[in-house]
Amino acid sequence: MHNVEKHKKQMNKPARKSRSGARGSITIKDVARYAGVSPMTVSRVVNGSQYVSDATRQTVLQAVRQLGYSPNIAARNLASARGERMGLLYGNPSASYLSEFLVGALDAATRHGVQLVLEKCELTPAASRRAVRRLVAGGVVGVVLPPPLCESAVIRAELQAARMQIVAVAAGRPPADLMCVRIDDFAAAREMTRYLLALGHERLGFIKGHPNQTASEERWRGFVSAVEEHGRLPAPRVEQGFFTFRSGLDAARKLLATEPAPTAIFASNDDMAAAVMAEAHRRVLEVPHDLTVVGFDDSLIASTIWPGLSTIHQPIAQMAGEAVDMLVTAVRGGKRGAAGEAPHRLVAHELIARESAARPKGAAD
Repeated sequence: MHNVEKHKKQMNKPARKSRSGARGSITIKDVARYAGVSPMTVSRVVNGSQYVSDATRQTVLQAVRQLGYSPNIAARNLASARGERMGLLYGNPSASYLSEFLVGALDAATRHGVQLVLEKCELTPAASRRAVRRLVAGGVVGVVLPPPLCESAVIRAELQAARMQIVAVAAGRPPADLMCVRIDDFAAAREMTRYLLALGHERLGFIKGHPNQTASEERWRGFVSAVEEHGRLPAPRVEQGFFTFRSGLDAARKLLATEPAPTAIFASNDDMAAAVMAEAHRRVLEVPHDLTVVGFDDSLIASTIWPGLSTIHQPIAQMAGEAVDMLVTAVRGGKRGAAGEAPHRLVAHELIARESAARPKGAAD
């Protein structure tokens, strides 16, 4: 294989012309000549094929960056006439969360006249890179990252290398230079915990969210803050969850097997809270008379189970729509924040009190 440096002189003029004029003048053949490989090899790299050596992949990607090559020129050129293709990577284990997210994103895409390209993504590094490369090869000009993918350094690095605009959604502690739409998870969890304490609950249980998300840590911190603020409480019972119904069941069984058992359990999302209620019913415990259960998100399951779940309303569809709004603005030349910063949009949460929460049995009125 020829070395990239050997082709720099040959390609310098076209590359400079591309940066000052139309980026679309660079073709796959130009990249192939610059990298000293065949056009087929370039195609394999930008499409995420596994049948390319790491050394060749890095050489081609360096050529792509140097020349400013856009894999799908026709789709990229739509940016000036609207109708851009926006990518959405998804991999959330909660079907109810994802369905609401898609509704908000699709509504916003329709409003702006853009195409939304969906790509499922697993969180392993290799699978993440392949998913990003498929989106890039499909001609997207920006990408929305819902949780948990918004936390992936691998995905963000791959998108940034491809010069993609990125908007993260629901990251607990987003980097300053990353556009993001989120709620204040810390404040929301603290508010819910204060609500339980105000009802008179002192024996509390808490199910943590998946450790791969900073929002999980922020919710845990909010819970702890309210408990410490109240003072003189028995140590809360805590179990690890992973934002799935199954993990909620496992955590609930452990929490309810303790003596004395909690009178209230706060789960870090609604799917896990629903699992707590299912386990309570299995043990012939009445919710909320014997056990108060609260969740987080206010996804569809919160209002369809019985009793209705008290929870923190996180406007999932609205957040997804605002993420698409931000992405379209950025792609179409909208202004970002100060140097080194990106817009962080904080949206309001709300505590929704339903039938799953009540004063503990035997508490004085």
